[in-house]
Amino acid sequence: MTDDVTPVFVISVAAQLADMHPQTLRQYDRLGIVRPQRQRGKQRRYSARDVELLREVQRLSKDGVSLEGIKRIMELEHQVQALQSRVSELTEELELERSARRRQSGLSRVFAAGSAGDVVTLARGERPRPRSQALVVWEPRRPSGR
Repeated sequence: MTDDVTPVFVISVAAQLADMHPQTLRQYDRLGIVRPQRQRGKQRRYSARDVELLREVQRLSKDGVSLEGIKRIMELEHQVQALQSRVSELTEELELERSARRRQSGLSRVFAAGSAGDVVTLARGERPRPRSQALVVWEPRRPSGR
């Protein structure tokens, strides 16, 4: 069973699949636009992914993009894919770290404002007491000086 990155197509088959001339594929290889893997004897082998890239290059070329422009677009797309992959890795690491911290600290702490404006620590899931049950600081009135 093969995947889309396994190099299986010789240049003539890849050219036929991409609807191009084999010489065009050689030129794209020299320019670094689509780089097939090499087998023994330096024979080029293209993957299904390479064929898709060749089709994309053909589409961009038909839209009037120069070969240098296509090369830059491909480089930027590769960079975006690498950055997206790194973001996914970091997001996963962050979630694992958060999960480990929650397990390590037992219950997560939640903070709420007390009735006197102070900060009160609550366990996750615990609700603050209603105002009628809250601790109220009472100050006696001073007698009026009549």
